[in-house]
Amino acid sequence: MNEPRIVVTQRIHQEIADLLSTGGRGIVNFNTEPWPEDELLHHASTADALMVFMPDCIDDGFLARCPRLKVIAAALKGYDNFDVEACKRRNIWFTIVPDRLAEPTAELALALLLGLARNVLPGDRHIRSGEFRGWRPTLYGRSLYGATVGIVGYGAVGEALAQLLLPFLVRVLTHDLHNPEDNRRRVLAESDFVLPLLPLTPATLHMFNPERLAWMRAGAFLVNVGRGSLVDEKAVAEALALGRLAGYAADTFEMEDWARADRPREIPHLLLESDRTVFTPHLGSAVGDARLEIERIAANSILQALRGEIPDHAVDRSG
Repeated sequence: MNEPRIVVTQRIHQEIADLLSTGGRGIVNFNTEPWPEDELLHHASTADALMVFMPDCIDDGFLARCPRLKVIAAALKGYDNFDVEACKRRNIWFTIVPDRLAEPTAELALALLLGLARNVLPGDRHIRSGEFRGWRPTLYGRSLYGATVGIVGYGAVGEALAQLLLPFLVRVLTHDLHNPEDNRRRVLAESDFVLPLLPLTPATLHMFNPERLAWMRAGAFLVNVGRGSLVDEKAVAEALALGRLAGYAADTFEMEDWARADRPREIPHLLLESDRTVFTPHLGSAVGDARLEIERIAANSILQALRGEIPDHAVDRSG
């Protein structure tokens, strides 16, 4: 009997590679860059299992070239880059990691929020410029203490963020997609800080467009640690240039949303050049112990499926 082939598309911890080896022969991309498409397909075409990550995008055409696949385990929670219906039609399990991402992502959201509001990056640049001569009455920011924070999409990350905000005595306003549009308009109009924390769907694509950015209180801050395409980045750049937004921070970007055929291929230069922005390179869950556990959960789903069991956290559990 042939040993199952398990392909891991991105670098993982060695102990997770060792764990996967108990269920089959592993092929792991231990580089920091994704495989080119042809190399990925070469490995996946004879694979029984795949572990995939944020930079990957799998559609029906890809699956058609992988006849042996039994399971695809995504080491993430959001899965808009993956055609789950195509997996279902081909009797391929598709699993996610529903937990372990909320707290690290909420921590980063708070860090970006504070860094943006308190001018941490402009202050750092000033120190490094060699022009710092001691305190001066400059770079006055906005205190988080006692502010109003609007959370659009009050799921696990939103709840974790609300807990972190408790010591700041903020007023938290929330909006979910099942709430009336008037509620979202009120949240945007009354909040000093707004954080969209939603999955990317046709309904949420460019939710923060010019119209809804205009609903926001003048001088408010926008922080995006959800999906990049929740916001229209060009519209955000224009709102910053006009002074409608006081600042924008992001950990995710439209260019990363590979499932969008029309996605931008770069971040707008006007956004990058603004001195009222703070950016991180998708570090939401980039915490060592959290990433290890995320990989472990995905690996266990693969091992379960290869044993003929229903894997934990399958998006479709009907088989």
